[in-house]
Amino acid sequence: MDEADKKSILIIVEGEKTDVSLMKKVIAAYPISDAYRIVSYCTNIYALYQEMVTYGTTSFDDIDLLLILKNRERDERKKKLFDAKYTDMLLIFDLDPQDSRFNDRIVMQLQEYFADSSDMGKLYINYPMVEAFYHMQSIPDRNFHERKVSIAELKNKQYKTRVQQETSGGDYRKFATTRDQITIVIRQNLAKAHTLQSGTIFDWTDPKVTTKVDHLSVLRVQLERLLIDNRFDVLSTCVFFVADYNPVFLEINQ
Repeated sequence: MDEADKKSILIIVEGEKTDVSLMKKVIAAYPISDAYRIVSYCTNIYALYQEMVTYGTTSFDDIDLLLILKNRERDERKKKLFDAKYTDMLLIFDLDPQDSRFNDRIVMQLQEYFADSSDMGKLYINYPMVEAFYHMQSIPDRNFHERKVSIAELKNKQYKTRVQQETSGGDYRKFATTRDQITIVIRQNLAKAHTLQSGTIFDWTDPKVTTKVDHLSVLRVQLERLLIDNRFDVLSTCVFFVADYNPVFLEINQ
């Protein structure tokens, strides 16, 4: 997503509360376009896939995502949002490997397809869910690069409780309250993503961490770790749109 004078951004998020509040918080911290809309999809990525298949083929070449979203929206006022023109479209979803519909082939296909925010849209996957953004015991957190989540935690619905217990400040509202803190959190997640995709350890202070992430490579590594170890790395990619918009925003002590 390249910065432009006039941006109109549609952000599709999975949930109604945590997802929306996080996106608003991050957008408010940086000089990103005021012309944005956040819409809660209220179901997960596998439900989205099923609706896409219903409206087209598995190649998705002829898919009109805005039309799909409009047809499933019951609120007549919100339907109008999907008639508007947007320069960029972001899709924020969770991996949800504990879901009975989880399928590594499907999620890989969606990640590969939704690769351009200014075209079909760009998919940002949270590992395992949006709460990953808050899963830091301090800012910066020197142990964040090692933080993982198990499939057992997710199946037993223990992960959200763990985050609430381990998050810095003990309260999401007290976590990353300044732009500098948000920048550090984003950079630590970017560093972890670059480490996953390259196999080389990146430090969050490295200027290279703000370069574009290969989301497909990150997903591939995460799925491999899930298959082999029944666990994978905690990672919040939903905030990477800031680096995609303008990496200068994430410069340290600017």
